Amino acid sequence: MVAQAETGPAGAAVPRLRRRLGDPMTLVWIAVAVVLAALVVNPLARLVIDSFQAPRTGGWTLANFVAAFGRPRHIQAFVNTIQLAAAVAAIAGLMGVPLAWAVSRSDMPWRGFMHLNVIAAFIIPPFLGAIGWILLAGPNAGWLNRAWMFVTGADAGPFNVFTFWGLAFVIAIYVYPLVYIFTSSALDLISSDMEEAAAIHGAGALRTTLLVTLPLALPAILGALIIVFLEAMALYGTPALIAIPARFNVVTTQLGVFFEHPLRVEVAAAFSLPLVGITIVLLMLQRMILARRGYVAVSGKGGERRRVRLKAWRWPMFAYACAISAVSVILPLVVLLQTSFARAWGQGLSLGNLTLENFNHILFEQMTVRQSIWNTFSYSALTATACCALGFAVAYIVQRRLLPGGAILTGLTMAPFAVPGIVLAICFYAAYAGPPFQLYGTGTLIVIAFITRFVPISFVTATSGVRGLHPELEEAARILGGSRLTVVTRVVLPLLKKTMLGAWILVFIICTRELSTAIFLSGPESRVISVLTLDLSEQGRYEILAAMGVVLLVVTTAVVGIGMKLLGRDFMIRRS
Repeated sequence: MVAQAETGPAGAAVPRLRRRLGDPMTLVWIAVAVVLAALVVNPLARLVIDSFQAPRTGGWTLANFVAAFGRPRHIQAFVNTIQLAAAVAAIAGLMGVPLAWAVSRSDMPWRGFMHLNVIAAFIIPPFLGAIGWILLAGPNAGWLNRAWMFVTGADAGPFNVFTFWGLAFVIAIYVYPLVYIFTSSALDLISSDMEEAAAIHGAGALRTTLLVTLPLALPAILGALIIVFLEAMALYGTPALIAIPARFNVVTTQLGVFFEHPLRVEVAAAFSLPLVGITIVLLMLQRMILARRGYVAVSGKGGERRRVRLKAWRWPMFAYACAISAVSVILPLVVLLQTSFARAWGQGLSLGNLTLENFNHILFEQMTVRQSIWNTFSYSALTATACCALGFAVAYIVQRRLLPGGAILTGLTMAPFAVPGIVLAICFYAAYAGPPFQLYGTGTLIVIAFITRFVPISFVTATSGVRGLHPELEEAARILGGSRLTVVTRVVLPLLKKTMLGAWILVFIICTRELSTAIFLSGPESRVISVLTLDLSEQGRYEILAAMGVVLLVVTTAVVGIGMKLLGRDFMIRRS
């Protein structure tokens, strides 16, 4: 029986395993898997353990859940969050779907320019956009209200960003690019055959769009709305800037309360578990919807796609697209630029109010601001580099089946995507703030948290690239005597350099705007621009804040410009 087992499938696996262990690169792959498990499993496990653990005795208890959900205010925060996320998804859908259709399927003028505006809206950090709209639509002092009072002679303006719908609007104008991306990608896959069939039967352009084109793209649209819903639920910066002054409590701001003195990490962990549960359920629902491919690509890419002639509606559609660009990009940028060069932002445009002192202050005089700028870009560069290395390594292991358990590695890599950023911050605080690590307040902890959160982006990108490479290229190099390391460094990586560079730039940009993960992990020496923004806004130092935001946008725009030059205009917004 023993001899038979040795010659069977199990026995054949033993020599293969020995050969693999004899390859030094196998140890590297195992190390990658161990690092990935440490990054993901430990923090998530600490979140669950702390939520059921008494902080003083260490025993198991449900008292943390009682403290988290025992007050009506805390329950109302969840209700408010669901209502806010639904409103944001509705507004983002009304913005993103028509714009995607106009750019992808119609003859609307300046389609390329509108596409670039979507990229610009994606680049602008939501917290910076929120500051712009506070300066634009703050009661009485906001630019729009002051203009209204000047023109009409009224005592007060009609705009107030510190309301439920003001908050929903500001969040929506910076998440609608997600709806645009999903919708335009789906529309680009749909041929015009069925639309022409509808036209032959007498349907006009509007009816055809509503009854044929958009239903074909419905799974992608619904998937995008779910992502927007989750993004709105997990966002911290914009609610902290707008909802807190408006006395409107949501889940993320309530989690911030638990981190005030006295610190209640265990209660925060218990309070955040339902948020993780909602996220997982909705992501599963999104996956089920997107799996229904029968809705989308009727003719695949083989069919011809002809643009709909809008005729008299070309310019109204163009005006609608311009309005979206104005509220999401142009108006906030104009007011931020004016404020960054102003001695006092409330005094408006005048030569006597112009100064370069704000930029001199942040770049040469104020060490705190200069340090936060350096932290932001250095942490982002380190994170992007580590994410690309780890994401590629895991993708290569899984796609080439170099280790058993590829599905487990994929699940571990993608797991952080199901955890909201602010909850992930609580996970890392619980796992690494205390002994033996004691990393709280250090840049190391922020970078580790960033890597864990954003490695799914580089993993998905690398997986697509590795899958597109035929294994015969690597086999040829191995036949010629190359080791696995030689194959990876001399064959695979050179072929994927543009793919991985695109992933690096995308992760870098997202890190520079990240707030939810950094807010509970940064200390006095490790603050990033997003965290410092909240501090400056509480102090009312909008001139310094705006100058800091302009520097951030200049650097990120330059990085995006380099990416467009090297990789093409749409490297950030993939349109299939």
